[in-house]
Amino acid sequence: MEYVYAALLLHSAGKDVNEDGIKKVVEASGAAADEIRIKALVAALEGVDIATVLSQAAAMPVAAAAAAPAAAAPAASKAAAKPEETEADKEAAEESGVEGLGALFG
Repeated sequence: MEYVYAALLLHSAGKDVNEDGIKKVVEASGAAADEIRIKALVAALEGVDIATVLSQAAAMPVAAAAAAPAAAAPAASKAAAKPEETEADKEAAEESGVEGLGALFG
């Protein structure tokens, strides 16, 4: 989590989000920097426009909160009858797992 915070801090300061910058921010916070996690985060953020993702994320909670009451009734009926998982569902779940941290930002 501290690595994502470091990336957001660098972004908000107008700095490049790179391995060296994240490492410096994490170490300045007093935490030990894990090179593997830093490299994974930087790779996941490659090509991601953080400003766009943050602006979209700001609108998401409002839409999710508005949809929650409408989704409550169907969710209760779905809990009673559990459908079988199809091959398409398995592939979709596998693809979403592959996205990793990139899905978090875009």
